[in-house]
Amino acid sequence: MAERKKQSITAAGADKSLGKGRASTKTLNRASTTKPKAASAAAGDGAGAGGDADDLDAFTKSRQQQKPEHQLDLSAAELSEEITKVLTTTNTNVVHNLVVYSFKEEEYVTLPPAGNTVTLLKFDGNSLHIDSEEARYQLEEMGEIGYPLPAPRYSLMEAEAAGVKVGEEGDGEGEDQEPKEGDEPAEEPEAEEEPEEEAAEEGAEGEEGEAEKVEEEVVEAAPAPVATGGKKKKLINQFNFCERAALTFTNPTRNVETQTIPPPRSQYGANVLQWVIYDSYMEDFERQQKDRDKKEDKKVQRKDESKMSKQELKAAMAEELNKKYLKCWQILERMINQNIFKDIAHDYRYWEDPADEFRDGEGTLLPLWKFQYEKTKKMSVTDVMFNPHYYDLFAVCFGSHDFMKQPSEGSICLFTVKNPSYPDFIIMTESGVMCCDIHPKYPFLVAIGLYDGNVHVYNLKENYREPLYVSTGVGDKHIECVWEIKWGPDMADGEINFYSVSSGGRVFNWVLMQNKLMCTTIITLFLENGVVSGPDGTEMRLRSCGSCMKFHPEDPEIFLIGTEEGCIYKCSIAYSSKYLMTYKAHNLSVYRIDFNRFNSNIFISCSGDWRVKIWEDMRTEPLFIFDLGSAVGDVKWSPYSSTVFAAVTNEGKAFVFDLNVNKYKAICVQAVVPKRKNKLTRLSFNEKLPFIIVGDDKGTVTSLKLSPNLRVMVKPPKKQQNVDQSILQIQKLEKLLSLVRELPEGAIIKDTTTTVQS
Repeated sequence: MAERKKQSITAAGADKSLGKGRASTKTLNRASTTKPKAASAAAGDGAGAGGDADDLDAFTKSRQQQKPEHQLDLSAAELSEEITKVLTTTNTNVVHNLVVYSFKEEEYVTLPPAGNTVTLLKFDGNSLHIDSEEARYQLEEMGEIGYPLPAPRYSLMEAEAAGVKVGEEGDGEGEDQEPKEGDEPAEEPEAEEEPEEEAAEEGAEGEEGEAEKVEEEVVEAAPAPVATGGKKKKLINQFNFCERAALTFTNPTRNVETQTIPPPRSQYGANVLQWVIYDSYMEDFERQQKDRDKKEDKKVQRKDESKMSKQELKAAMAEELNKKYLKCWQILERMINQNIFKDIAHDYRYWEDPADEFRDGEGTLLPLWKFQYEKTKKMSVTDVMFNPHYYDLFAVCFGSHDFMKQPSEGSICLFTVKNPSYPDFIIMTESGVMCCDIHPKYPFLVAIGLYDGNVHVYNLKENYREPLYVSTGVGDKHIECVWEIKWGPDMADGEINFYSVSSGGRVFNWVLMQNKLMCTTIITLFLENGVVSGPDGTEMRLRSCGSCMKFHPEDPEIFLIGTEEGCIYKCSIAYSSKYLMTYKAHNLSVYRIDFNRFNSNIFISCSGDWRVKIWEDMRTEPLFIFDLGSAVGDVKWSPYSSTVFAAVTNEGKAFVFDLNVNKYKAICVQAVVPKRKNKLTRLSFNEKLPFIIVGDDKGTVTSLKLSPNLRVMVKPPKKQQNVDQSILQIQKLEKLLSLVRELPEGAIIKDTTTTVQS
């Protein structure tokens, strides 16, 4: 209160002085206003003085104090008024009504207000108070006790726990109590220590009296060691020690022996010549150059990263992390799907239909998974293809075969059998994707053909959402839909290239240059005897519309072209002006051509005229003709048998033929999708496992496993048990073809069909 009064008095004094200052200022201003008048009068009187009056007037004006326009004019009472200022320690910024919801009490609870203490410096010291128990024990252990220490005190609860008797009120420390029987008398201290004992007892009694007033229940710590004036505690001799040892259980030793298969050994011998040494040195030099190039590339990459801004660097790091996270999530998703579809996965690898033992020459298709993508449900499956390197990965193209209802976008998705719920790669395009092909040597390169005539090349290793190469310009593209695209062998300079055919009647060769696609016309398709006279009398040749293409498996320069007119042209890359041979195959458009895996002179074709025909090279007439009762969308030879092939129709049925079992009808006819709603468009055989995938016009791909009767292997003869299966397959096909080729002279194979009952 005294400080507050002092502060108020000081504040009042300051206000008074401030008022005085204002008054003096006011008086000065009044005085200053009178001075110019006097100066002007003096100037009028002494006009003859000349420039002295003017100098005085200028000096007087410069010394005048200027009054602000908005300055208040205070009266004497206002100036003499005292303004009291009170300083308190209350913090007005602290919130006193702050509440928080308590889940335990299920209501809002008021929080205690925050304290006003602010800790500026906190330092933990190592000093002990001399009256504390810890200081007492420390001094006793050190033996440096030369002054009285207070006796330890216990509360009632602590005394009962320690087994110490509690004295009644008014009783002292119990010092005058007589010892009980059986207690040994305490040893009398020496004469030299008596003064110290008396001083210690007096100090202890004084302190105990004060403590009894504060705390009623006080006891003396009888079991505690003797205090100040008593005998010093005997210290333990650190040189008296004994050794203690313990024996643990010793485990018995055991000899464990394992026998491994010794590594294979082989004898190697060679003549070291000069050119061998030279080649080895050159290989080592090339390897060193590659290592240097890698190091330089890393340095350049680091420099580029240093030049990048912080935002770009953060974006790049985030993208790398997202790739790692995406890989981890893909693995988890595959594990979950394999657990969900555990039964299907088991059937996919190990199930064999036992009923085939009782079926003579017939088989079945076991449905496994269905693959689809939400955004492509309204599109049609235009092409399917397995990856040549990863047998469980396949590509699916989505577009439309209905030219009047083309979608605004297309897509190509890569599914894996390990995750049937969602594709691993999704590529969206501006137009429908009609075909695709995966490079056999570089399985990460995918080429696609679009409905608008363009071709794209994607790299699945890097940013696969954007094309690596795109056909640009009006001249460097097809004028109509691209029906099929195929990778070709690398050129002499090592450039990668592929071929494409379209309805425009041209076959293009695309070469992947460093920055663009280079297009070359291989052949232009013209109709045979298709010369028509124009309006002005000039002759014009009608073009043929290509619909499919297949390269010869042994001669990469030979390829077959199927057309919408039903003809099949045998062409060569070396000859662009004429056909090597023409097959008048079908009456409607040829949808697919495929070569036999074991005999490259045998190929098969299907068409919209319901027929599947098997041809031999350089023979104008087919070897086999099958009528499937509906338009055939696709046909493929099996990779494991020389006489087995499969086909799909618009009625939603899948047909599997084995010419060695039955040359007239299919050994398996199975409806995969509803007849009235869906149509099957494409199929593909897996190269390693016995199952196929078929696509329909609703964007769904179905996987089907072949029963044992659909993949019967050839049994080797008893005398030739070590003959390879491929040789046996070739022999089986040649035996079958020899029966068809043996015809009387002049006989002609008529185009008679065998209707397959479904």
